[in-house]
Amino acid sequence: MNNKAKVWFEAKNLEADLKEQLNSYTEEQLNDAFYTDITFGTGGMRGVIGAGTNRMNIYTLRRANYGYGKVLLAHYDKPSVAIAYDPRRKSLDFAKDSARVLASLGIKVFLFDKITPTPELSFAVRFLHATGGIVVTASHNPPEYNGYKIYDHTGCQYVPDLVDEVIKEIDKAPGYFDINPKPYEELVKEGLIEIIGKEVDEAFLNAVKGIQVKAGAKKEIKIVFTPLHGTSGYLGSKLLTDLGYDFVAVKEQMVPDGDFSTVKSPNPENASAFELAIKYAKEANADLVIATDPDADRLGIAVLHNGEYKYLTGNQTGAVLINYLCKFRPFPKAKLFNTIVTGSLGAEIAEKHGIETFSTLTGFKYIGEQATLLEGTDTKFFFGYEESYGYVIGDFVRDKDSLQAITMISEAANYYHSIGKTLVDVLEDLYKEYGYHQEGLVNIGLAGEEGAKKIGRILNHFRVNNPEGFDIVAKEDYELRKRYDYLEGKESNLTLPVSNVIKFFLKDGSWFVLRPSGTEPKMKVYIACVAPSMDEAKAKVKDIENKVMKIVGDID
Repeated sequence: MNNKAKVWFEAKNLEADLKEQLNSYTEEQLNDAFYTDITFGTGGMRGVIGAGTNRMNIYTLRRANYGYGKVLLAHYDKPSVAIAYDPRRKSLDFAKDSARVLASLGIKVFLFDKITPTPELSFAVRFLHATGGIVVTASHNPPEYNGYKIYDHTGCQYVPDLVDEVIKEIDKAPGYFDINPKPYEELVKEGLIEIIGKEVDEAFLNAVKGIQVKAGAKKEIKIVFTPLHGTSGYLGSKLLTDLGYDFVAVKEQMVPDGDFSTVKSPNPENASAFELAIKYAKEANADLVIATDPDADRLGIAVLHNGEYKYLTGNQTGAVLINYLCKFRPFPKAKLFNTIVTGSLGAEIAEKHGIETFSTLTGFKYIGEQATLLEGTDTKFFFGYEESYGYVIGDFVRDKDSLQAITMISEAANYYHSIGKTLVDVLEDLYKEYGYHQEGLVNIGLAGEEGAKKIGRILNHFRVNNPEGFDIVAKEDYELRKRYDYLEGKESNLTLPVSNVIKFFLKDGSWFVLRPSGTEPKMKVYIACVAPSMDEAKAKVKDIENKVMKIVGDID
């Protein structure tokens, strides 16, 4: 037993359920719970709920909140924080305990009165003139997970420099069992914790409805909507009602449920998450099916096309939205934001319409950061998106926003329906004009300490050895912040922050990226190709996947 575990076993104020779990751990479970400290990734702090330093619990959260609070106190005379939470196990407990820690430090806390979408939290920070924000959520992770994301005064998730400040303060924080915040009710009476809700809901929905391009258009389509047991149930339904759409809600999934009991995975990136919604859609003959993830920052869709429901990927939905906005919401000078693993079709559409594209590292905080940098310039924020089903249209939210995405994808589907087209038809038109773009994603599950070491070995192998069997013309190594152009024999510096990511560019225009997930125990391989036909593009993606996976499989 290591020293960290020993401290927990000897702690007198450890919660009873965690004490029980601690005593039930096998040796392997004990090691996994204590071999490291839970840390911040691209989506904040996320992990399995339970006892241990590598777990989500009030004690690991107290040190995180203490560190965050100390940074806020160092930057602001009168700091304040808005806190939201999702329906997951322990989310409300974690949110209230976060409020207690911050309020005990003298920081004013605005705590939402119910489960709340992540984008609304981002909006609320500026609406309330707060200096920070917190969301307790693990997005679309399995039920045993929970997480914690922190925001700055603009409603943007903390970027690396600020996270580093928090980590330094966490390192100096009292021990896990030495932070004892005041009782919740006492802090409410003192006015340091204030409950919020309806006023922010109304302001947020009004802002979302303001992004419409064709607000007065007659609504002709029928929609099926599911929040997948998550936070958009109330606001998503109200939004669709206010916008005038004929829609059907998947009643079983309107119920907040941290166990996500009607789905295998509450992730709209997976077709399986739509299973119940598609049944509803077939009964209603719906034109569009919309699903949002549990914290309501991601959106997935299925489209009725030639009698079948076709799923659009994040890249495809992004391209359709960009094309629609380019046609009907032109700006004299604007900028599109995506990431280094986003497909290129959206950027090509934007370029044709005179809109510059800037690619950030993976993580919407980098897109939110860029939105802030545009303030006070003559360049407008046009659109931001990731391949992982996250979009934002209006920068009053500095995170991905499924409510805005619901508004705009419904409007686009409704417009094209009025001229006899589906969104699948629109996508086909884009392919004919720009080439058939196809992307692939491979998730390599590598959990625990050994998994983390294996991810390190894989990335190191590709960093040191360019993979055989590929006609590589360039490589970008974001850990070393270097780009190597092999055709020109040049080496240049990258300007994006350090990240353990490697991207290879091939002669035919294809590319692939290796990147460890910032929120889950896995490594991801992203692939993108373009060809004269979809069959050729799919074949290219499969060929790259097979070659990469063979190399990965040979690494000990």
